Amino acid sequence: MSQTIDYGKLMHRAMRSLIQEVLGQVATHGLPGQHHFFITFDTTHPDVEIAAWLRDRYPEEMTVVLQHWFDNLEVTDQGFYITLNFGDTPEPLYIPYDAIATFVDPSVEFGLRFETASSDDDEEAVDEDGAEEDVPEAPLAEDLDPDTASPSEAEIVSLDSFRK
Repeated sequence: MSQTIDYGKLMHRAMRSLIQEVLGQVATHGLPGQHHFFITFDTTHPDVEIAAWLRDRYPEEMTVVLQHWFDNLEVTDQGFYITLNFGDTPEPLYIPYDAIATFVDPSVEFGLRFETASSDDDEEAVDEDGAEEDVPEAPLAEDLDPDTASPSEAEIVSLDSFRK
């Protein structure tokens, strides 16, 4: 048995499960109200399936929007299939949950970001007007000094502090 609990891995699994559940509801019932999603994913992930011209245009990362028109949304345990419209051309895609970098629903100011080893320290987000804004980040567990941190010194952060 491991000597530590990998909270990061557990959190990522829970967040990906949340995305799976949300997309599953959308596949069954459609998008409710004003909900829509911006999903950014790693196009270099070995299980991503996109057209060659999309991979050429987005060699590292791509953001898709699920809003007005999408078709054939099929949600699996490992990822989802969807057909999206690119310049009046429907294109099928497969996006594994492991390839997702961000999942945002701006209609309710909800977003998830998956940290990777290649993430920059000065990451930025784009607000609804397209302007870049700094996103506060919580310290990673490996950045904390185990000799000085104790349960009584834990800081609880309200998610409200990250909302506009």
